[in-house]
Amino acid sequence: MEFLGTSQTASYCGPRKGGGLTALPAAVQSPVIHECYQPYHLPGYRYLNSWRPSLFYKISTAQTCPDECRSSPLRPPTILPALRSALFCRYSTHDWDQSNQLQLRGAEASRLWAGRLTGDSMRLMQDKDQLTRQMQEGTSRNLGQRLTDIGFWKSELCYEHDRLLTENRSMETVKRRLECGAQELDCPLQVALECLYHREKRIGIDLVHDSVEKNLIREVDLLKCCQERMRQLAQRIDIQMRDNRDAQHALERDLEDKNSAECIDEQCFNLRNTSDCIAFFHGVEKCDGTVSVPETWAKFSNDNIRHSQNMRANSIRLREEAEHLFENLSDQLWKQFTDTNLAFNARISEETDVKNKLQTQLAKTLQEIFQAENTIMLLERAIVAKECPLKVAQTRLACRTRRPNVELCRDIPQFKLVNEVFTIDDTLQTLKLRLRETQDTIQLLVMTKSRLEHELAIKANTLCIDKDKCMAMRRAFPSTPRMVGHTC
Repeated sequence: MEFLGTSQTASYCGPRKGGGLTALPAAVQSPVIHECYQPYHLPGYRYLNSWRPSLFYKISTAQTCPDECRSSPLRPPTILPALRSALFCRYSTHDWDQSNQLQLRGAEASRLWAGRLTGDSMRLMQDKDQLTRQMQEGTSRNLGQRLTDIGFWKSELCYEHDRLLTENRSMETVKRRLECGAQELDCPLQVALECLYHREKRIGIDLVHDSVEKNLIREVDLLKCCQERMRQLAQRIDIQMRDNRDAQHALERDLEDKNSAECIDEQCFNLRNTSDCIAFFHGVEKCDGTVSVPETWAKFSNDNIRHSQNMRANSIRLREEAEHLFENLSDQLWKQFTDTNLAFNARISEETDVKNKLQTQLAKTLQEIFQAENTIMLLERAIVAKECPLKVAQTRLACRTRRPNVELCRDIPQFKLVNEVFTIDDTLQTLKLRLRETQDTIQLLVMTKSRLEHELAIKANTLCIDKDKCMAMRRAFPSTPRMVGHTC
């Protein structure tokens, strides 16, 4: 192999030789060839590690020579730095062929990719054009169906609106009849109130709700109830009319919204790709301002119609209720008028019987007061009798607390004494509570006695009021036609 040599400053070819070349002895073993690459920093380059040619430089390394070989005057000739740099910067033919093949293959791949992309783009444009046309046709069909749905709901809303207006006019007529009928009940009401006013002059226990009082109050309540029912029914009719107007307003507003939506959807339905009024509205598809879906949209109109139907049904029920009230009014008032007169006659005889019963009750009350006083005396004696045993038990406990040291034992006598104290104290509390209850009972009996005596004294006054004053007033009853609102 030809020896190329190295410079004096090279350190990667083995140990530094002496000056001059020396012939290798015949006994030296054949050199071993290694493929290696040692980086060399050229002027103007930072590193050569980032790029390396595929042609490696082969250097030979021989075994170490004896000391006499080191002193040989032979040395390889010095190679200039420019030639050494050329050896490391050149490509091989294999590298050049690979680079050309890579460029050809890259160009072919790019051309094939561009061809496929062009074909795919044409098919994509055709598919998207067809998809756009289909979507636009579908949208137009949907708008047409939408217009049909709007027309249907408009007709339903108009029909319900007309029926609701007719019902409102009928409600106004019934309301006027109720107001006139309520005014005509003032005359019989004044008679009943006058009777109650005279009976308010009763004193004491006679100011009770007896049969006459109940019938008079029932009569007054009936008259007021009839007036109140008429007025309330008139108010309910007025409220119902307001509800009807609210339902009417909801129908009218829904109709107005349907008209506006129909105009807008019809305008959208008539738009084409060649229309003049179309324009870009960037981001409009991202701004979802909808407040309903088809189900809730149809449910809204359906609810409005159902609400209007419910209002009309309520109006019909109110009108029927008013007619039923007018029919039952006369019979109820006449029946109550008769019952009140019969109660007055029965009350006069009952007051005499009540007077006798009160006298009997007064005697029993006096006897019960006497027995309660005896019971109080016995309870007081029993309380006094329990004080000494309590003192004895508490004294024993107090003495036993002074036992010294371990003798302060919680023995059986201790338990018995504690139990005795608690039992006697509980007994005293029970007796005192019963004493207070008995004393309260005596007070109640005394008050009852006073009330009975007072009532017995005022029965004559009550009989005079019922016979001479109240029965003399109840002679007339108003006519029926004026009470049912037919005349003013």
